[in-house]
Amino acid sequence: MKPRKSFLLFVLYFSLIIANSCQKFTPMVYDNSILPPKADKTIYQHKIHDDIRLDPYYWLKDRDNPEVIDYLERENDYYQKMTAEQEEIKEDLFEELKGRIKEDDSSVPYFYNGYWYITRFEKNKQYPIYIRKKDSLSAAEEILFDCNGMAKNHKYFSLVGINVSPDNTKVAYAVDTQSRRKYTIFVKDLVTKQRLETKIENTTGGSTWASDSEHLFYVHKNPNTLRSEAIYRHNILTPNQENYLVYFEKDETFSTYVSTSKSEAYIFISSHSTLTSEYQYIKANEPQAEFKIVQERIRKLEYYVKHYNDEFYILTNQNGSDNFELVKVPIEKSDQTNWEVIIPHREDILLEDIEIFKDYYVLTERSEGLTRLHIIKWDGTSDYYIPIEGETYSLYSAYNPNFSSTKYRYGHSSLVLPRSINEFDIDAHTQDTLKIQPVMDRTFDSKNYVEKRLWATARDGAKIPVSLVYHKNTEPNSNTPLLQYAYGSYGSTIDPNFSSTRLSLLNRGFIFAIAHIRGGEYMGRKWYEKGKLLNKKNTFDDFIDVSKYLINNNYTSVSHLHAYGGSAGGLLMGVIVNEAPELYKSVVAAVPFVDVLTTMLDPSIPLTTFEYDEWGNPNELEYYNYIKSYSPYDNVKAQDYPNIFVTAGFHDSQVQYWEPAKWVAKLRDIKTDQNILFLDTNMVAGHSGNSGRFDALKETAKTFVFLLNFEGKLN
Repeated sequence: MKPRKSFLLFVLYFSLIIANSCQKFTPMVYDNSILPPKADKTIYQHKIHDDIRLDPYYWLKDRDNPEVIDYLERENDYYQKMTAEQEEIKEDLFEELKGRIKEDDSSVPYFYNGYWYITRFEKNKQYPIYIRKKDSLSAAEEILFDCNGMAKNHKYFSLVGINVSPDNTKVAYAVDTQSRRKYTIFVKDLVTKQRLETKIENTTGGSTWASDSEHLFYVHKNPNTLRSEAIYRHNILTPNQENYLVYFEKDETFSTYVSTSKSEAYIFISSHSTLTSEYQYIKANEPQAEFKIVQERIRKLEYYVKHYNDEFYILTNQNGSDNFELVKVPIEKSDQTNWEVIIPHREDILLEDIEIFKDYYVLTERSEGLTRLHIIKWDGTSDYYIPIEGETYSLYSAYNPNFSSTKYRYGHSSLVLPRSINEFDIDAHTQDTLKIQPVMDRTFDSKNYVEKRLWATARDGAKIPVSLVYHKNTEPNSNTPLLQYAYGSYGSTIDPNFSSTRLSLLNRGFIFAIAHIRGGEYMGRKWYEKGKLLNKKNTFDDFIDVSKYLINNNYTSVSHLHAYGGSAGGLLMGVIVNEAPELYKSVVAAVPFVDVLTTMLDPSIPLTTFEYDEWGNPNELEYYNYIKSYSPYDNVKAQDYPNIFVTAGFHDSQVQYWEPAKWVAKLRDIKTDQNILFLDTNMVAGHSGNSGRFDALKETAKTFVFLLNFEGKLN
């Protein structure tokens, strides 16, 4: 997962249902007599490359300074006072959003190593309950974790990394109660139901068991930069003894991880930067062995390793294969000189992933923006694609832990179809739908919505795909409100997906549009390359050009066009309001990465060095000048801006709270309009907001009310 991407997925997809979609209401008028807070100015000089940048709000970085807390709380108080008359509407909308979610829900059970595993939710409870049943679904359930009890007395709670030992007697797991993604690993004895003495702090949360069910491998984070920098081996039988350092990643532009092959025969250590990767391995039944390198790192060589029989199967971009190819190699002679191409590079097909089973393998491919699941049997008797129709769908491999299974699970949804989990029989070519995401609203019918894909022309001639959805009773025209979303970084592809919360906008007459701009990989690897480093401005230009296309083709107008982006997508929002503020009625920037130059010049900030290959290293003059030319904070102008709603998380480890805070302070000081500008900082959470299942919906309700009010649709 890319660093600043993890937030975007819970905020991207709005959807919920409401009647009276065409009815117009009068917007609530904000009280302009309530004055916004003013941040003090203390000039700080950034000096590099014979250039000086004056930064009057640099002091906001000091999270221990009471004046910083006071400023954030004054901004929160201003937002609360300005929206006080909307509180009842926010609560009603929250209940509406919550009402579409099946509270007493459960996941599709999966079978692994003698047990069925299920995650379930109970009514009026915020957190999941993890259970398993031995051999049969009719067996008595064994509760592994009830997170509702564990979360008591914590304002924030996240449990991740559930990992049952091979002998089924222990389970490793990790907890974060601060929202900084610094997880503490624990081990629970499933026989005695007691927690063991193992307590490993400051980790990524994930872990990997050796075959002996005694040795546990985990990833340690740098306490300051939060870089995943070291792999340790821990013996649960001697928890108080010093953990053994297996590998330390010296290159600060890399992060390192540990995992098990699906065959469970090998343990891998992988090291990754944006452009380069490297793998090491040992046999899982030899936990104290020395790791061997698959292929030494070579700048700009990416490869990803899977195991099958006596060979490694590798996805790689070797020799300019920017859309990747599949190779295989003998395990004992695994360097690149022995790689044999199985599926060559194809200019029109991006090879995204491979999942290996005993009798077959599945390739995840992308062509013209659409995902395909390609089934190939090892014996050569079958080679086909799972049939999927449409052009605005999301298709992905579901969880398939059983190496010997002849049934393959995958997920599917679209802008109008709720997510389904399907099980495809590899031999019979038949499938069962195991579950369809329930939408707890009797009025919901997918047939009441229209989805389509458009192609906008960017200023350089590139064709930008746009996925669109709206209620069938909504007539696209210059008076139609439209919310345009995009992300556009790290090669992260935003597929058209269903969201029940978004229905609250669609049924009030909104159109929702995803702009598949460069910087993602929707149209292949080159789509990503053309939206990063010294091509980064294509990302911003594409979004603006899509906006102009939607306006010029009468889907909306400047009086009704709204924009949304989070994290690196918040950077996108920061640029478009600087460059084309006249196009948008309002903009929502969620935990926005807007102080790009200052952050990328500070290697002590989490993720900075890891991302030099994404944004460029501004210690080099060429990249410094380029980043400076678009960094939103550095380019705030004395001009009119749209209405803007900015969110932040005080404990955010991905985008530090001071970036949106500094940006808002500077906007307040320089902008020439009287439009609304809000900063709402969550003082107890981080990048992904509140941890509770329903509490997160309160953040969504705030955003929706902000948007709906400008359209007079707060019914």
